[in-house]
Amino acid sequence: MAGTARHDREMKMKAQKNLKNCKDPVELLRLQCLSRGSSGIKGLGRVFRIMDDDGNRSIDYKEFKKGIHDYGVDIDDEQVKKMYTAFDSDKSGNIDFDEFLKALRPPMSSARKNVILQAFRKLDKTGDGVITIDDLRGVYNVKKHPKFLNGEKTEEQLFRQFLDSFDAPGEADGQVTKDEFTNYYCGVSASIDTDAYFILMMKNAWKLD
Repeated sequence: MAGTARHDREMKMKAQKNLKNCKDPVELLRLQCLSRGSSGIKGLGRVFRIMDDDGNRSIDYKEFKKGIHDYGVDIDDEQVKKMYTAFDSDKSGNIDFDEFLKALRPPMSSARKNVILQAFRKLDKTGDGVITIDDLRGVYNVKKHPKFLNGEKTEEQLFRQFLDSFDAPGEADGQVTKDEFTNYYCGVSASIDTDAYFILMMKNAWKLD
């Protein structure tokens, strides 16, 4: 529902192939994330969130270097330095955490961004900017889910499983923000070449007008 396994596979293969000839530091990190699937960007975000001890949502060079290595990106210190400089656009010596994750997203056309926001707004029934289990009732139907039909999982458990798919592993909190939703679909979008196909997929998945 939230992006097919086939798209994920195609994206990983495409990213791994493009990594071989990549020279641009931002693109290099982006491809490293995408080569891990749709949740790759979220995974890197989780590494930095864990390291943000003072909770100021900004990353200095030392934290950045440690985070990159903790995430398992195989690059030398010179490349890390170039990467950090590229993200530190205002040359303040710190990277704003949210801006960093936005810059890391694969570029998307406004048509794709619009359909992602349309889907988010449909799911966010209360309009408070966060999707919760209560929002999903009546919008996301799990009655035909095999695990619901065979009695293995309740409706509530399947709603929770759906929400957790948007979170990085180990960081599921039962709610999905607009940024988390967008980060997820940026990953899915990277595996789909044409706007028309991506929009059709989103409209079919979420029954959008």
